[in-house]
Amino acid sequence: MNWTNMLEIILNNTILYATPLVLAALGGVLSERSGIVNIALEGFMIIGAFAAAVVAIFAGETLGVGRMAPWFGLLAAFVLGVVFAVPHAVATIHFRADQVVSGVALNFLAAGFAIFMVKNLFEGAAQTTTVQFPFEKYSIPWLSDIPIIGNGIFFAYPTSYLAVVLVLIVYFLLFRTPFGLRIRALGEHPHAADSVGIRVYLYRYMAVLLAGGLAGLGGAGMSIAVTSNFQHNTIAGHGFMALAAMIFGKWHPVGAMWAALFFGFATALAASGQVIGLTNYVPAEFLIMLPYLLTILALAGVVGRAHAPSALGRPYVKGQR
Repeated sequence: MNWTNMLEIILNNTILYATPLVLAALGGVLSERSGIVNIALEGFMIIGAFAAAVVAIFAGETLGVGRMAPWFGLLAAFVLGVVFAVPHAVATIHFRADQVVSGVALNFLAAGFAIFMVKNLFEGAAQTTTVQFPFEKYSIPWLSDIPIIGNGIFFAYPTSYLAVVLVLIVYFLLFRTPFGLRIRALGEHPHAADSVGIRVYLYRYMAVLLAGGLAGLGGAGMSIAVTSNFQHNTIAGHGFMALAAMIFGKWHPVGAMWAALFFGFATALAASGQVIGLTNYVPAEFLIMLPYLLTILALAGVVGRAHAPSALGRPYVKGQR
């Protein structure tokens, strides 16, 4: 295998594994910019991966919608992600529960619910059947013909293109619209925002629910585009990687995207190590550990330098400062 093929494989897999992280990290940016800590990204990704796989299988095999099946799965992942974000929003916004504890509880709930439903829907199996009609890759004319980078960047799954579009949309929403200004105000000083008529609870609810939907899309990117099924280890900590990407990217959608690409590159090395011959020089176990190790090192490197929204994690009580 020559070096150009190796680079194409690594770049292709980097885009593939970074896409779910980008989508989930965008959800984290919205939620935490509004002042709500969102440890539950892992759970939202799990439930999104489950919903996407099950609905895509059902739509393809029972409804006979053919190549539209994964799009039904993608929609289901977004909807169920929003539904599972409701308990987190209610607990943290209205009942002022500890935001970290609420997120951890939802992670366990999502994992348990998904496996329980899989066993019931697939006759006791620990995983779903294979998605009959997974996403196909689409190329951008002319751009996909560029040597090395064309096959990796411009010949990709629809979820990768969707992730780029959503990065631009979230950036525009946060920094170019009144909605985004209000969201950012809530994360810095909710009482000041309330004093000028901004409905704190309403906007925080919208931010958390959107976060659930976006993270659900990230889970769908794993189960439909990467693994083509759902099992207990489909997500395997990628929600926490997305959380790290959000922090490493300093709560900015574009920064989160670059951080997600960095973690996606580490995951690509682990996934492609044997194919490109890297395991001849580095133990396979180390490559598997590499994405998680880099997550810890990245977070350790930004601690003290990345400034979170001032009101992040603080429950809001109207009339109290």
